[in-house]
Amino acid sequence: MEYFVTDKIGRIFVLRLDPGDYVLESIYELIKKEGIKDAVVLSGIGTLDECVLHMVTTTDYPPKEYFARWKNKPLELVSIMGIIANGQPHLHAIVSDNEKTYAGHLEKGCRTLYLAEIVLVVL
Repeated sequence: MEYFVTDKIGRIFVLRLDPGDYVLESIYELIKKEGIKDAVVLSGIGTLDECVLHMVTTTDYPPKEYFARWKNKPLELVSIMGIIANGQPHLHAIVSDNEKTYAGHLEKGCRTLYLAEIVLVVL
C-alpha cells in the first residue's frame, strides 16, 4: 500500500468544455498549461457524442479488458472522478443513454456534445 498526505489545498479549477472539446485531452492540456502535478477531480458532468471507456472483464491477472466505444451517440456524462498523480490523470466516468448506464476508465476520444464541466482541486 502507498498513500499521499497533504495538509493544504491549492487552486481550484472549474473547466468548462464547449461542443467538440475532448474531455481527457482538455484535462491534459490544463495539466500542462498550469503545471499541475497532483490533484483530485471532484466532479464532472455534461453531455457527450463520442466516448471511450475501458473496463476489466475477468479476474485473471493481467485482466482482459473491454473497450466500449460510442460515436455519434448522445450520452449523459453523469460523473467523472479520480486523481491526477505526477501529472497523470486516472479517471473513471459514468455515462448513460436513454436505456442503459455504463461505467469505466475514461479514455481519450470522449467528445463534448453541448457542455461539460469538471472541477479539479490541486493538492
